[in-house]
Amino acid sequence: MHICMLGVKGIPLPAGIDNVVEQVGARLVQRGHRVTVYVRAHYSPRAQKEYCGMRLVHVPSIRTKSLDAITSTFFATLRMLGEKPDIVHIHSQGLSIYALLPRWFGIKTIVQSHGLDWQRAKWGGFAKAFLRMTDFTTTAFPDATVVVSRKLQRYYQERSRRPVVYIPNGVPPIETYPVEAIREFGLEGNDYILFAARLVAEKWCHGLVEAYCRIEKPSKKLVIAGDSFYSDPYAAALKEQGAENIRFLGFVTGRAMKELLGHAYLYVLPSEIEGLSTGLLEAMAYGNCVLVSDIEENLEAVAGNGVTFEAKNVDDLKNKLEFLMGNPVMVQEYGEKARRQAAEAYDWEAITSQFEALYAQLLSRSEK
Repeated sequence: MHICMLGVKGIPLPAGIDNVVEQVGARLVQRGHRVTVYVRAHYSPRAQKEYCGMRLVHVPSIRTKSLDAITSTFFATLRMLGEKPDIVHIHSQGLSIYALLPRWFGIKTIVQSHGLDWQRAKWGGFAKAFLRMTDFTTTAFPDATVVVSRKLQRYYQERSRRPVVYIPNGVPPIETYPVEAIREFGLEGNDYILFAARLVAEKWCHGLVEAYCRIEKPSKKLVIAGDSFYSDPYAAALKEQGAENIRFLGFVTGRAMKELLGHAYLYVLPSEIEGLSTGLLEAMAYGNCVLVSDIEENLEAVAGNGVTFEAKNVDDLKNKLEFLMGNPVMVQEYGEKARRQAAEAYDWEAITSQFEALYAQLLSRSEK
């Protein structure tokens, strides 16, 4: 099969949709399929034409928060039609408007929703209205719709009365390293609480910083690994909140990121909204005790194998942080539970097999 992936910023990037495409695409290549990924020219070096066997095609875009994704996918769609692939896999609800065009040309098309984009705080009124409209196109335009959580599956099926396929995100085999690279950040291992995600309002990092700053004498540093992809006032204001024991590292990749995950005392994901966080799953795979907001998507991911706090409740988060810092045995026990849950429920090989079967099923329909 020849599979084209659309809606990607760049490869490799450490989390989100880009990481999903990297993990699934590389495995599809290993199984003998051709995979073409359309990436935005300003995220991937133009000289990079291939990654893990996947062919990378660079497309232009209008580099603003509102237009970057939609314009790059427009150009990617036009380029893709000339490829005449077997399968087009579009990532993101908001880009589902492009699913109708390949279908007109007889190309089997999938839209994968990684979350309800209209809920994200970064969008203004017009953008939110447009993204709400794409609730309809996500299920009406493609041949198949895929979602990453059971909550999303119920949401789309109740509104569209159409079948929606649940395929979660996964975690790759972990790579452990001794403490070395993170010493540059002033860290020695087991001496920090880790937050690793984009600095956007719905991740509620501001609440985490406030909760941490309320702790009188924290025994662990707070490490924030992530940033904004745009010149974002939220991210700038967040960094100004920093206290002595808070480290803002920006985007961290490669060995340094693996060291951060492998040697954290505790991993925190305080999100207001999620689809299914690949960062959370990876932290669990590394055997981290995870402290997460009690939104349904996070509860689904940890399945009782982590600690929760009431979403958007600074006092509850502060109390849970203090409690866990004072109970290292419990932290270790929850870390082992999280490791087992990630290994059993979120295996990329099994997930790739599900996509492979779905692609084959769609192609078999066209042959009848």
